[in-house]
Amino acid sequence: MLNRFKRALIGATALSAITGAAALAQEPAPAAAQATQTEDQRLAAFFEEQFQRALDDSPMLQAQLGVKTDQYGAWDDFTDAKTVRDHELTKQDLARLRSDFDYDALSEQMQVSYRIFEFLQERALRGHEFRFHGYAFSTMNNPVTQPVTFLQNIHRVDTVSDAEAYISRIEGMTQIADQLIEGINMAAARGIAPTSFSFDPVIKDSRAVIKGAPFDASEEDAAIFADFKAKVDALDISEAEKQRLIEEAQAALNDAFKPSVERIVARIDDLRDASHGPNGVWALPDGKDYYKNQIDFWTTEAELTAKEIHKIGLADVKRLRGEMKEIMKEVGFDGDLPAFFEFLRTDPSNFFPNTEDGRQGYLDASKAYIDAIYEDVDDYFNVLPKAPLEVRAVEKWREATAPIAFYNRPTPDGSRPGIYYTNLRDMTKKQKHEMETIAYHEGAPGHHFQIAIQQELTGVPTFQKFAFFGAYSEGWGLYSERLAKEQGRFTDPMQDFGRLQNEMLRAARLVVDTGVHSKKWSREKAIAFMLDNNPMTESEATKEIERYIDLPGQALSYKIGMIKILELREKAKSALGDDFDIREFHDIVLKNGAVALPILEQLIDAYIADKKAA
Repeated sequence: MLNRFKRALIGATALSAITGAAALAQEPAPAAAQATQTEDQRLAAFFEEQFQRALDDSPMLQAQLGVKTDQYGAWDDFTDAKTVRDHELTKQDLARLRSDFDYDALSEQMQVSYRIFEFLQERALRGHEFRFHGYAFSTMNNPVTQPVTFLQNIHRVDTVSDAEAYISRIEGMTQIADQLIEGINMAAARGIAPTSFSFDPVIKDSRAVIKGAPFDASEEDAAIFADFKAKVDALDISEAEKQRLIEEAQAALNDAFKPSVERIVARIDDLRDASHGPNGVWALPDGKDYYKNQIDFWTTEAELTAKEIHKIGLADVKRLRGEMKEIMKEVGFDGDLPAFFEFLRTDPSNFFPNTEDGRQGYLDASKAYIDAIYEDVDDYFNVLPKAPLEVRAVEKWREATAPIAFYNRPTPDGSRPGIYYTNLRDMTKKQKHEMETIAYHEGAPGHHFQIAIQQELTGVPTFQKFAFFGAYSEGWGLYSERLAKEQGRFTDPMQDFGRLQNEMLRAARLVVDTGVHSKKWSREKAIAFMLDNNPMTESEATKEIERYIDLPGQALSYKIGMIKILELREKAKSALGDDFDIREFHDIVLKNGAVALPILEQLIDAYIADKKAA
């Protein structure tokens, strides 16, 4: 299924990346050396074995991390047959982990790695039966624009052979179309089809990919053709060689790429009548069990139920409304909270101009907020990411279905920086007072610190540098907003309101996500709840709710993760008193990379015990 394409792009698998080409050619240790290995070394070798196997299976992940092999021109295998084979291997890996290694003989660090790996395998096994429930396309997952994004942002062209590999991937769109359509058909046969509101935006953006030269008589190049030509033009080769490559790419785009896009669009359009409408996953076969699986996946808190999460969300919404009213009084607004929300939605002074200058102004201001974080960063962190961070606008050709803001991880070798992307399609939807909060969440000290530091870890198995746990990652992002407040940021009360507004968004997500998927709320009821509790526009609220319906459980990860991190910080503060050091706390949270929340609690408990014993 093409959901695996998205996971490949973000590296959200247990064994999803590589730190350098040298790791591709490792030889097994001689038998005599194996006999003298410690239990740590034996387990490390096992982890590397699984990692290398997964890496060899994924040309996209190799490219994502800047590694070029003889598979550089290939795509991953997205067939269900491949998914089934991987499932069997996961079962074998977990059995070997438990039977072949003595947990008690491992060092504390390697015991953490053991628990992370074990949790990842168990989670993958639990999700296998629901593999067709993940929609093949949605408002957050366009199977046509994703390959183009991959070629544009991931596929580097440093040599002629790299350019030829790019052409090979263009031709490989035929494979992607075949496998996507196969997955759509297999899901449809099980009564599963995407939400009704996903069809039009996905088809619109897909058709936009094949507009421009060489697909039509337009004078402007299509995005993929412009990208290829720019990369080839930068090569130090003859003009004749450049022309050859461009002509071959043009032929591949017309003969393979365009027909594949058209086939995908046609199959998507034909699927409309099979959709279960704009409803949550309760409307799908086994939808209740699937939603519980997704709660577990995204929060890593198996004991949490939809009912409990809904209750937590309602209580937090009530608290945040009270704090919002205090700021409303502070700025002297004469009216109630709904009137203040309407003022924020509509007052022109709350927006940058809807022009290119306005967009650049938003980017510049966001960068300034991030730069200011580094001025006193040593007061809060001992370890900083080495990778640089850039702020960029989402490319125009994918603005319609791209999120409002998101972070792209860097390559460990520094060839690609971390990127905070912001969607500037319509500046009348980008409220100024939110921008400071979003910069901290997506940039520094949020996702960039967590993800870049994770990739730069030393002394841990490679898989651990790229493990993914939604509640940990998004919880850290939301925690970073609170931390920035504690650092003395948000000196402007309206920017502080923006912080509350974004926390309110995450609290409301607990309510509406469980509402639409467990309580059978309508799309309209969920949108109304968002508008009642947040100064977003109706179009923004609609986009948010459609995202939650399409990606069940993901919206829970932010607040659940933040709550756990704050609880653990207070636990450490209470236990250690004057010996508590926030820098050390952040070290413990970040130094193992992403972990499940139960494992994070174990790490903090161990830190408290060690600190007390010292």
